[in-house]
Amino acid sequence: MPYPAPLEVLIERLRALPGVGRRSAQRMAFQLLERDRPQAKALAEGLLEALEKINNCVICQTLTEETVCEICADPARDERALCVVATPTDQWAIEATGTYRGRYFVLHGQLSPIDGVTPEDLAIPQLLEGLKAGAVEEVILATNATVEGEATAHYLREALRPLGVQVSRLAQGVPLGGELEFVDGGTLGRAFAGRTALS
Repeated sequence: MPYPAPLEVLIERLRALPGVGRRSAQRMAFQLLERDRPQAKALAEGLLEALEKINNCVICQTLTEETVCEICADPARDERALCVVATPTDQWAIEATGTYRGRYFVLHGQLSPIDGVTPEDLAIPQLLEGLKAGAVEEVILATNATVEGEATAHYLREALRPLGVQVSRLAQGVPLGGELEFVDGGTLGRAFAGRTALS
């Protein structure tokens, strides 16, 4: 017997979440509809509120309630250093270490030719445009230690070469194949402190 159309739509929407397959989406949908309708309503309201109030910072592209995020608005941050990350969760993971006092730029993904993700699909044009102002002396590439992260770092290194800024990459310590948001603070802090310049 087929599911009612609204239930099928809910299941498909839940499947869009990372790591959620059809069975997991079905379990979540049934849990919310059968046993926890108040929580389902609160979840829907929270999602709508976030969609209405959260935008991208016009400078660094991270998620914020304001036009300019708290870090970009902080005059105490070092404008000479710019850490480029794939996602806001990567930015927050680095920020939680307390070892970095520069600014950030969020790409909103990593290059993946096999998935059709090109530089134009990311915020790379905005990054390059923002660097033309000339205040940044070092760009720290903090993409994941995955094939996609390495491809993104390589592409950025080549794109940044004509701008004359120093380009560095996080040091080893972040495990190969690892994702920054899952690395513990001590390991991430050591990797950041030991970053090396890329020629």
